[in-house]
Order: sequence, then structure tokens, then C-alpha cells
Amino acid sequence: MLSLALRSVRHRPGRFLATLLAAFLGATVVMTFNSLHDTAARPGVDPASADTLGLTAGVVGGYGTLLVFFAIASTLTVTVRQRAAELELLRCSGATPAQLGRMVVGEAVAVALAGTALAVGPAVLGGRALLGVFHDGGQVAGSVEHSFGPVALWSGTGVTLLAAAGAALLAVRRVTRRGPRPTRARRRLAYAALAAGAVSTCSTFAFSATDEALMAPAAYGAILLSVGFALLAARLLTAVTARLPLGGAAGWLAVRNLRERAGHLAGILMSLILFTAVSTATLTLQSVESDAVAASGRVKTVDAKNMETLNLTVVGIIAVFVCLMLVNSLYAATTYRSGEFGRQRLAGATPGQVLGTVGAEGALLTVVGVLFGTLAALAGVVPFTVVRTDEVVPDAFLGTGLAMAAVAAAVTLGTSLATARRVLRVPAVAAVASTA
Repeated sequence: MLSLALRSVRHRPGRFLATLLAAFLGATVVMTFNSLHDTAARPGVDPASADTLGLTAGVVGGYGTLLVFFAIASTLTVTVRQRAAELELLRCSGATPAQLGRMVVGEAVAVALAGTALAVGPAVLGGRALLGVFHDGGQVAGSVEHSFGPVALWSGTGVTLLAAAGAALLAVRRVTRRGPRPTRARRRLAYAALAAGAVSTCSTFAFSATDEALMAPAAYGAILLSVGFALLAARLLTAVTARLPLGGAAGWLAVRNLRERAGHLAGILMSLILFTAVSTATLTLQSVESDAVAASGRVKTVDAKNMETLNLTVVGIIAVFVCLMLVNSLYAATTYRSGEFGRQRLAGATPGQVLGTVGAEGALLTVVGVLFGTLAALAGVVPFTVVRTDEVVPDAFLGTGLAMAAVAAAVTLGTSLATARRVLRVPAVAAVASTA
């Protein structure tokens, strides 16, 4: 099966391009920030600079590890699902589920190795640029030089390969599993995340306005709430679309499609919820904190500067990865519907009507994702703002929320419509015949 996996990658490289891109970006992020551990371990680095470098590498490296797994998992899940007929044919030919798993895992590991190798150069340059930012901000001594060593190399390689292998194994198990899928465990995990998020946000009221850790429970609470909503994405999408009285052929068909494909679209909705919640909450909390410090006339400490840098960096990484997951998932999911679009056109639908349906689906997905993401962010922002400034909803929340919603809408609608337009260039008869 390993030789079959390598031949599959070699003869069909286009199918694995999205996985390669996810592995490349993931390895770049992990190695870039873990190179700060190598830099902190250099002889002659002062303790303050070492603490700053270690804190940044630890926090952002942890987020990066999770994002690498989710990015590769979302890409592989869509790709493997599209190969369901191929995998079923192999099973009918005598292949066992374990052999299919080894084949898919072998493909993913081979692609991840290539992505990791390509990421070494950009990671070295990224680590130097990141250290330069710390130099300019006075958070790290100017005499500290960047080092790219074994911690960065082995962490990037290990995290990327483990994420690729684990995500591939989960993806192929979902496709080859027979019988009803267990959802009870996911539902319990979602409720646990929602409960923990509610406790975390409420615990913000136990702090005083001058506590350095005031932002932590609010931020973590918003993240946990968004994770809980994300795990319930399919149920939330079904519940919302069941109450949408949209008129017109495009709106009616869009709602029907979303209801029927709620399980397949859950990954896309998860990305939208997490992106909206984490970005909106983090940027708003940081804005409120910066305004409060400026109003008091105090100068930011090194720890405060480190926290601000971490917040902005985490948001930037999350934005890049979530956009990558959205583009990959939407592109693959829309391309997979070429036969469906062909049958609609043969039944009398015009290309404009098909595009209208796709646009309506994308708009509804965006609205649902932004709605629950904003609710999660608001649950973390309000307690922090009440304690820190005696206000309820800060002025920055509306602007930040609208900006994040605009980014989410642009990525979702832009990718869906552009891919659908490309798919519609294929004649309807050819599109139906290719999927028959």
C-alpha cells in the first residue's frame, strides 16, 4: 500500500496540492516560532530576553500546532470524501480497511514531508523577521542573534507529520465506517466546552481592574464557547435553516441544500465560527486594554507589550489558517458538485440561477458562522469591559466585528462563486457524464 500511495501522489499531484499548501504553511509557522526557543538557548542571552522569546514560542507554537492539525484535517476530510467511490472500489477488489488507511496515511505523510522540506527556508527568514520586531519594540536586547536549530526543525517536522498521519487516519475512517456515526461523544464535548467557557467568562468578575491576568479568563472563555458552537455546527445549521422562510427558487433551493448537506458543511461552518470569535474577541480585548492604559497616562510594561504582540500574532496566524481552510474546503466541495450543477442545467436552470443558489448558500453559511462567532466573542468581551472600564459593550466591538464579518463573507462568497463559475464552464452533458 505504501508503494501505491507514492504512485498515487506522483501521478495525481494536483489532488494533493491543497494538503501540500496546508502542510507547508503549518510547518513554516511551527518552525518560525519554535526557532525562538533555539534563539533563547544561545549563550549570552539575558534572562529577560530569554523569557520573552520562550513565552512567545510556547504560546504561539501551541496555537500553531492545533491550527496545523485542523487545517490538514479539514483539507484531507474533503479530499478523502471525494474519493469514496475509489476507496469503495478498492474494498470490493479485496483491500481491507486497514490497508486503505495505510494507503491514505502514506499519501498524507509523503505530502507532509515535501511541505516540511519546502518550509525550512521561509521559516528561517520568518524567524529573523520576528526577532527584528522584538528588537524594534525593545522587548529583546539588540545583541541577541537569531538561531535556527534542532528544536525548530524537529518540532516542525514532528508536528506536521503527526498532524498529517492523524488527520488522514480520521478522514479515511469516516469514509469507510459503516453504520450510524457516533455523535454522542461530540455532543458531550461541545456541551463541556460551552460550560467551561461560561465559567471562564463569568470568573472575570472575580478579578480587579488592575490585575494583569484580567484578560485571560475572558479570552479563553470566548475561545471555549466558540469551540462548543463549532462542535455543534451541523445541528446549528440545521436548526437555523429550518426557520428561514426564504422565497424565490434560488433561496428555496439553497435552504434545501444546506439542510441536506449540513454534515458535509459543518467543517466550513466551524472555521467561520472560530475565525469570527477568536479574531473579534482578541482584537477587541486588546483595543479596550490599550485605550485604558492610554487614558490612565501609564506607559506599557514589557509584559504588556509581549501580551499585545502575542495577541496580534495569534490573530494573524488564525486568520491565515482559517482562510486557508475555508478556501480549500469550499473549493473542493464546490468542484465536487459539478455533476449536480450539470443535472440542474439539463433540467432547465440557467448558469445565472445556479450561481444565485451557490451565492445564497454562501451568504447563509456566512451569516450563521458570524452570528454564533459574534455571540461567543461578545460573551468574553462584556465581562472584561465591565470590570476594566465600567462600560458594557466597547465602541471597538462593532467595528472589529464588522471587519471580521466582511473578511469571512469575502472569502466564503468569493471562493464559492469563483469556483462555481469555473465549474459551469464545463458543458452540462460532459459534467454529468464525468460523475456517472
